[in-house]
Amino acid sequence: MILAKKVRIIPNIEQEQKLWQSVGTARYIYNWTLARQEENHKNGGKFIKDGDLRK
Repeated sequence: MILAKKVRIIPNIEQEQKLWQSVGTARYIYNWTLARQEENHKNGGKFIKDGDLRK
């Protein structure tokens, strides 16, 4: 039974730049969401649902 496969990608320069941009965007959104949740928790609020954050 195969449980996992390792794959290695070798991007060119343009692809590598796009990958790093995607990582930066994901990190920014994660930190923004975490800050909103922590601020809401400090003010006595409940967990903010994903759909509400996306609005």
